[in-house]
Amino acid sequence: MRFNIFCIAIYLLSFSTGISQTKEIQYLSGIDNENTVTWEFWVSGGRKAGKWSTIEVPSHWEQQGFGSYNYGRDYVTYGKNFKFNDEKGLYKHKFLVPEDWQGKKVSIVFEGSMTDTEVKINGKLAGDIHQGSFYRFKYDISDKVKYGAENQIEVQVSKMSADNSVNNAERLADYWILGGIYRPVYLEATPQSHITWTAIDAKADGTFQANVYFENVAKNAEIVVDIRDQNNTSIGSSTIKVGEKDSLKNISIKTKKPLLWTAETPNLYYAHFTLKSNKKEIYKTKERFGFRTIEVRQGDGIYVNGTKVKMKGVNRHVWWPETGRSVNARLDLMDVKLIKEMNMNAVRCSHYPPDKSFLDICDSLGLYVLDELAGWQQAYATPVGKKLVREMVIRDVNHPSIFIWSNGNEGGHNKELVDEYRKYDLSDRVVMHAHHRPGNAINGIDGNHYENYSSTQKILEGPNIYMTTEFLHAQDDGGAAAGLADIWELHWQAKLGGGGFIWDFADEGIVRTDFNGIIDVNKVNAPDGVVGPHREKEGSFYAIREIFSPVHIKMKSLPADFTGTVPVENRYHHTNLSNCSFEYQLIDYKKPYDNESGFSVKHTASLTADDIKPHTKGSLVLALPTDWKNYDALSLKAVDPHGQEIYTWTWRVKSNEAITTSILAVKTSTSVELKEDSATYMLKANGISVFIDKQTGLLSDLANEYSMKLAFNNGPVLVSGDAVFKGIKAYQEGENQVVECDFDGSLDFLKWTMHPNGWLKLDYKYSLKGDYAFAGVSFSYPENYIIGAKWLGNGPYRVWKNRLQGVTLNTWESMYNDSKAGIGPWVFPEFKGYFSDISWMEFNTTQGKFLVATDQPDMYVRLFEFYGISGPKNYPDLPTGDVSFLDAIPAVGTKLAMGINNRPGVNGPSGDPTKINTPIARTLYFYFGIPKAEKENNQFEMPKENILTD
Repeated sequence: MRFNIFCIAIYLLSFSTGISQTKEIQYLSGIDNENTVTWEFWVSGGRKAGKWSTIEVPSHWEQQGFGSYNYGRDYVTYGKNFKFNDEKGLYKHKFLVPEDWQGKKVSIVFEGSMTDTEVKINGKLAGDIHQGSFYRFKYDISDKVKYGAENQIEVQVSKMSADNSVNNAERLADYWILGGIYRPVYLEATPQSHITWTAIDAKADGTFQANVYFENVAKNAEIVVDIRDQNNTSIGSSTIKVGEKDSLKNISIKTKKPLLWTAETPNLYYAHFTLKSNKKEIYKTKERFGFRTIEVRQGDGIYVNGTKVKMKGVNRHVWWPETGRSVNARLDLMDVKLIKEMNMNAVRCSHYPPDKSFLDICDSLGLYVLDELAGWQQAYATPVGKKLVREMVIRDVNHPSIFIWSNGNEGGHNKELVDEYRKYDLSDRVVMHAHHRPGNAINGIDGNHYENYSSTQKILEGPNIYMTTEFLHAQDDGGAAAGLADIWELHWQAKLGGGGFIWDFADEGIVRTDFNGIIDVNKVNAPDGVVGPHREKEGSFYAIREIFSPVHIKMKSLPADFTGTVPVENRYHHTNLSNCSFEYQLIDYKKPYDNESGFSVKHTASLTADDIKPHTKGSLVLALPTDWKNYDALSLKAVDPHGQEIYTWTWRVKSNEAITTSILAVKTSTSVELKEDSATYMLKANGISVFIDKQTGLLSDLANEYSMKLAFNNGPVLVSGDAVFKGIKAYQEGENQVVECDFDGSLDFLKWTMHPNGWLKLDYKYSLKGDYAFAGVSFSYPENYIIGAKWLGNGPYRVWKNRLQGVTLNTWESMYNDSKAGIGPWVFPEFKGYFSDISWMEFNTTQGKFLVATDQPDMYVRLFEFYGISGPKNYPDLPTGDVSFLDAIPAVGTKLAMGINNRPGVNGPSGDPTKINTPIARTLYFYFGIPKAEKENNQFEMPKENILTD
């Protein structure tokens, strides 16, 4: 929706009772990126340069078809002397000012403009040019506007700043550099005598303090503060006198046992401020806040309300592909919900303060926020830096979610600004530096970036609290959850572990209005997200969700003596598990010949946890029915006190052998034929013909009575180790026909057994000694023949050796896609990859369907060509072949592990290659078609609709 009218006045009269007055707001722009107002516009360079046109405000002019695109790291490519497109945009807009505003203080407010912004009202400068892109600024224009008449605003916005330190801090950065008025613009009117702003400090013991700032205090004035809960019930109030010369008063109230704010319990209150003169109300305002005490106990940890808290966080840019950094409250809400869905409790506002609405939502839903002054790798100069610190802190100071201020990023720290924060923050939050160089620890907190497992252990020895503000760089499908379980465990167990913030939340892809709307992530620079540009969930999203689950369950499989007791650890900081709810289900999975995927729920029951306090261990007791072992699997779902699912765990009840046996029976129509020629042995049964090469022992060809060929062949080939063919023989074994092959080297033997029902059994054994990225066998099959796959195993997302979490046992089905994390088309889950704990997989191809199964546990299936991280060479390396059946798979590293020989092991033991020292034997079953159940006897037959075709 757009505001296609001359001017819109929105009056925010929160307390419009009697004769009291409040701040009145009139928007000159729209309120967000979806609700805009049309202004006149002219740009100096790039597209549509030199011609007056119109533009939607708020917006970035690049996204409206003007100017040119720049990515901040272009200076790296072209050198420090590289000149960005220093475009200037000129805006004009006419507006009315209400006649009854005469005599009031009228200000014009910009929530954000990139970057140097000069404002004129009716041809007169509103004030000094504002420098800095991410901050609210305002001008008093009471003497420049015409009341009850038409006015004109003219704004010149320079994409690059005249202050080089602003460019260094904001523009020469690893993100898209955009221009324009991208946040709302509005007028605000107040009485001449009014409260300008407040700074609140509300402690966990119920002590409330506020610094109240005034302008033009009238005679016989007093300020009344009334604290009210969410039900509008007063829990305390106070009144103090204010002198005519006062510009600041401190007021305090002692309340009794307020509900405390934490990320787990985001309890909020309102402080109502009323300014009176001669007992008459002349101005009212209110602020939302929370009672909580934040302490940084040096040499110990970060405490919230007396409890040590470890941050499970992510870095977040303000971003939406179509509109860049111009967003709205709905998008902010979506991001907070997604972050909390990953069981995170914290977010870092990298590398600048976010929209006000984002902080409001963090307050109400519960996230610890690291609010950051811009300064990507260079800092603001002190004069402009002081102004911007003031603007940031005054706007954000009363948000209980903000637990620490960050004074810039990765060397962008002006230490002369550290003491500026406390000038405006009554609660005197700690200031830290988000850094990537040793020696930048400050106030007892080390935030060093991208340390590996070994160096993390060293830093956690002290002397500082280690809360890393960036770690596990998530370019493409690397980092993020890969290695997270290892590194998070170090932080959880260490006294000085403060947790950290994964880099980062979303791929920063911009919709290019100059290239037919393609999404551009600037190659390897910006696809760093756990989710895609439109918040498409990657595999890491769900793995993080499991790793960070505050209901911590380590049990990976049901023990042989399992009777329903599940050991659990409470990794909440403030929540007893008795306040959570739990439900278990006994389920049966759909089979290959069913026309659907998923499972059937056979039994459901709820349960409650006993008194399991934060940071303690206990058990969940499931009252299982006597026949529980007759079902395929057991699932357990945990739900938090707010009704949100925490995680669902699933364990096999029936073994892989039992699952596979249930699908192997197929109606027998003929006996097995064995034929040979000079090149091959042919095994044929139930219309299926299999050809084994006499010179290699490998599958060379396939056919059945409905089809000439199926292009699944050239296997099994060892993916690690060597195999030297020795000999081959064929013989009968009962009603089956066998072709057996002997080898020297790593492969001991292959044994092909054709059953009368058409199932082909493959037994093989290999021996390896050492460390291996992958182990198992591969076959060839053309990727362009694949339509989709259906399987019983973990899914629907792919895994890596160091990112096995976040997948669930089920019968899954997936259509083929060629999506690549970080590059697009951002269709998830990816079809291609490593998939874990597979019982069977049905391949749907242009040649028909075929089925592969195993009766042994822990088999991985690799599907086709893919990679985890793009770079000079895509990484990690793949096994040979197209489809692999594996006993070991590789780990994936991070973008920052590329420079050390792509060693994911630097991020923890789970990233090390698999150590193999004993022989491995596995059995695979193949059915080149799809068996189908007969109703009469529950046997199976080859259905005509699933025949193989050319």
